[in-house]
Amino acid sequence: MIETWRWFGPRDVTTISDIMQTGAQGIVSALHHIPDGQVWQSKEIEQRQQEITATVDGRPSGLQWRVVESLPVSEDIKRQTGEWRNHIANYKVSLEHLAAAGLKTICYNFMPVIDWTRTDLRWQLPNGAACMRFDAIDFAAFDIHLLQRHSAEADYDERIVVMAEERFAALEENARKRLVSSVLAGLPGADELSLDSAKEHLARYDNISPDRLRRHLLDFLEEVVPVASALGMALCCHPDDPPFPLMGLPRIMSTEADFAAILDHIEDHANGMTLCSGALGARPDNDLPGMMKRLGHRVHFLHLRNVHLEDDRVGGSFFESEHLDGAVSMPDLIQAILGEEARRRQTGREDVAIPMRPDHGQDILDDIGRGAQAGYPLIGRLKGLAELRGVARALERRQGL
Repeated sequence: MIETWRWFGPRDVTTISDIMQTGAQGIVSALHHIPDGQVWQSKEIEQRQQEITATVDGRPSGLQWRVVESLPVSEDIKRQTGEWRNHIANYKVSLEHLAAAGLKTICYNFMPVIDWTRTDLRWQLPNGAACMRFDAIDFAAFDIHLLQRHSAEADYDERIVVMAEERFAALEENARKRLVSSVLAGLPGADELSLDSAKEHLARYDNISPDRLRRHLLDFLEEVVPVASALGMALCCHPDDPPFPLMGLPRIMSTEADFAAILDHIEDHANGMTLCSGALGARPDNDLPGMMKRLGHRVHFLHLRNVHLEDDRVGGSFFESEHLDGAVSMPDLIQAILGEEARRRQTGREDVAIPMRPDHGQDILDDIGRGAQAGYPLIGRLKGLAELRGVARALERRQGL
């Protein structure tokens, strides 16, 4: 695996100098300041590359931008409304500019409205560390009583509705505000969003079923995959996070069957998958080592993190655990990854080593109060990277790699 590190650009509280000390071999980044649907111009791409290859005081970092995460797919493309055709044309131009700059691995997602959802961004653990958490009852309380989404109660079991009402009644005003802030953090333009504007975003998907959204994804891929393929690029779709329906929105990339359908429909190597063990691991019926074994030939990017499931139903509560302690057997998953890389080596593939980043992490030690983006502390991720690296090295030695 190629060890990479996600960096959000100059605004990131983790600096390039910090990342140099982690042992990471490359950077995962994006041009977050460019609005969805607009072209990523070459000068902007080159500027980000320069920001990565040197520290603020001009020293060479030894790091390069290895993976783009993400080149966003606009809501217009997902809904096929407004400027969607123009946005697809712009996406193709952005791919051309990225390829010209030497960037060939492009992560994206097709989640409508919300990129990820948690109900607590810094939930305290008994040892004093903090992590992100999804509480199913808190979320239902938000959806039914704070967002007051039309017909929200119909999406939940009667038992959950009753528990959500009790939870909402017990929440003090400050706790209600924190819950709203946490859930809305995963929506576009979260800093400016209100509950009313969030409902407006959601309402635009009222008539879009999962089948229709899946068709829109295939329409998008049928346009952009040939371009990516001709440029020698790899597109890799990130799974839904969490991988089950929320707020009445269709979710279409949540299971192995979801990914297999998309990969089988367009068999081009450029049409691939980001295997995120934390996102997919939030469903108890997802077998991550098995998915890597069966779909690994189309996995172009890896997010390795873990979750602790608090019940065994799809849509249940979970929190982000330590990397080696959770629902996903990380040693088994890494062994499956190394097995796929060995198969690639034997068949002469050029992309033998798969880029991996330690995804998320718990806030520990000096991370606490440092103000990093939720889920992206420096020390917590470094701990995760060290653990993942140790497992990989041990397995490689056992297998004589």
